[in-house]
Amino acid sequence: MTTTTQAPARTGSLTMLQGSALTIGAVLGTGVISLPGVAARIAGPASLLSWLILVIASVPLAATFGALGARFPDAGGVASYARRAFGPKAGAVVGWCFFFAVPVGAPAASMMAGHYVAAAFGGGRGTILAVSAALIVGVAGMNAFGVRLSGRVQLALAAVLAATILVTVAIAAPHAQPSAVGPIAPHGWPAVLTAAGALVWAFAGWEAVAPLAAEYRSPHRDVPLATGIAIVVVGALYLALAATTILVLGPRAGETAAPLSDLMALAVGEGARPATAFLALLLTIGAMNAYFAGASKLGSALGRDGALPPWMAEGSRAGEVPRRSLLVVTVLAGVTLSISALAGLDFDVWMVLATGSFAVVYVLGTAAAVKLFGPGWTRTGAIIGLVTAVGLAVSIGWAMLWSVVVSAAALTYMTLRGRRR
Repeated sequence: MTTTTQAPARTGSLTMLQGSALTIGAVLGTGVISLPGVAARIAGPASLLSWLILVIASVPLAATFGALGARFPDAGGVASYARRAFGPKAGAVVGWCFFFAVPVGAPAASMMAGHYVAAAFGGGRGTILAVSAALIVGVAGMNAFGVRLSGRVQLALAAVLAATILVTVAIAAPHAQPSAVGPIAPHGWPAVLTAAGALVWAFAGWEAVAPLAAEYRSPHRDVPLATGIAIVVVGALYLALAATTILVLGPRAGETAAPLSDLMALAVGEGARPATAFLALLLTIGAMNAYFAGASKLGSALGRDGALPPWMAEGSRAGEVPRRSLLVVTVLAGVTLSISALAGLDFDVWMVLATGSFAVVYVLGTAAAVKLFGPGWTRTGAIIGLVTAVGLAVSIGWAMLWSVVVSAAALTYMTLRGRRR
């Protein structure tokens, strides 16, 4: 029998606006700087439909995780919800899929930013790897001082980023050439679903800040409000940027790894590329900050609940800093980046693997909500979210194999731990 130690309640420090900023940063993140081009390459102009599908799908998913965070604020986040609904092993599977996806996804995100810096200043792969390493170390250092500092930094970042993306769209939009866009669906309409599978990375993040729900000053009131603000802001910015990329760059939209940079260069001149590289760095810092904060808090909760070694349990209470868990995330991210450097891998490999793990988190998290919520609109939303999550998981395809391996490792750990006890 597994028991959970109940710590004395402590008051969190996150405000509703800081929580909104963390959520916006987690979801908006690096999807803005690279994926409009990736989606255009897969489905052409029809990729706009892929973006719309993901925006619509995000509403029930975000609402479900917001409602769970408001009702069950805990450092374990989605792992705690699955644990409540289906038992310790289900909680361990969800927790491992999320926790070990972050050290894989963080280098992918930082390498995306590295591409922008390399495009602006040169240096090739060496620049990409150096930028990636600096971002990992810098974000880890920021989180070592606690969520109060990272929340304030995130609030400033979110304001700057939203304004910058709006300015980019406004400057580039007059250069739109609808007649030069070409065939709407050059690769067929089924490619829209394929592109939607790739874009799951852009919308992963609604679950990322779930472990921080207990850090809010008033989780019951602030978590749903923060989630609602994030849905509106993220959806509007993604759709505006994707449409501008297609209409302005035309057939070249699918050929670029740095669409923001190309848009600004076309509208203002090549001198704008350093500015967009700086924007890419800010976007990446925002996303990595939210994920490092959420994952480190989750790791401490998993240690507390027996799903990871007890050594990691330090920092699981509201207001505490989970530095041991943060150290594990940082070291593993460094290992992933080292593998990239030695094997010559780029961000796309790690992005796909991390996306598969997040899909498992979505499926089991929404399934837990269906079981935990009573009759009403929240349960109806959770059912819609579950159907949506399953559909997204199917669209991801082979990348789900990584999450199967992680899930099997989690179950093996729990089984061996049970035998030792």
